[in-house]
Amino acid sequence: MYDWKEMKKFIILIPVFNDWESLIKLLNEINNVIRNIPKYEFSCIIVNDSSNVQDSKIVKPSNIKSIKIINMKENRGHARCNAFGIRHIVSKENFDYVILMDGDGEDRPIEIKYLVDEISKNPNNSVVAKRVKRSEGPIFQLMYQMHKLLTYIFTGKKINFGNFSCLTKSDISILFDKASLWSSYSGTVKKNLQKFNEVNSTRGMRYFGPSKMSLFSLAIHSFSIIAVFKYQVFLRSCFAIIILSYLNEFIEIYSVIFQILLVIFNLLIFIISLRENKKALNESNQNVQDIKVITH
Repeated sequence: MYDWKEMKKFIILIPVFNDWESLIKLLNEINNVIRNIPKYEFSCIIVNDSSNVQDSKIVKPSNIKSIKIINMKENRGHARCNAFGIRHIVSKENFDYVILMDGDGEDRPIEIKYLVDEISKNPNNSVVAKRVKRSEGPIFQLMYQMHKLLTYIFTGKKINFGNFSCLTKSDISILFDKASLWSSYSGTVKKNLQKFNEVNSTRGMRYFGPSKMSLFSLAIHSFSIIAVFKYQVFLRSCFAIIILSYLNEFIEIYSVIFQILLVIFNLLIFIISLRENKKALNESNQNVQDIKVITH
């Protein structure tokens, strides 16, 4: 029997919408992984994004100390579930680290061990799962590479990670009240954390059913990340427009087209940036319907 009081406490934050079958499989796989990490305590917080499918009966696996299911009144989306979960954990929970992961199997539970191993080496630095291989089809992967390129061109930032990460208590205290967290987790991490480590990650296959990430969703996701750096985008665009204006006499029609596209792109980024709502973030606890605690 381990002494829980002396262990570092990890909370695994998982948003879910309807996909209870995947969640049950995920919890069992997490249980198998953390069985081999005995010197730490692991609990799970599930943010139920107002699912319209009744949850299956969830039984707490033996190696997970507790499971909390926070049921939300209204559906707000994946990113906002994470933002709410982070705020809830900071204000209500006793923890040392928070692991964020998706509930569909694409964030592989085996890689929790990689995150924890890196934390054990550098306990003061957060860790992100750097995506080095994906499992989606060629069209989605091409669009994802275009997303990364576009992000780098307009922000100067290489963002090669998603939600799957492990945050220290001090870092999560920096992030929890940032307005951009309401719209983009990875963009907020990249903008506000001065230093964090990386571990290589292979994107897994969904446990059940097709991916819910459409090409349109990927576009919104990409623009939401870029919008976190909207001022850098504006400055880089202004510089590009100045350069293009000097090239008008050589490539007149193309220069004008590019300038118009840059203006449209900046307007789009501005509109997307309106999703960063600090008031909604601060009041997100008002969307809680009830909390179910599973201890056995």
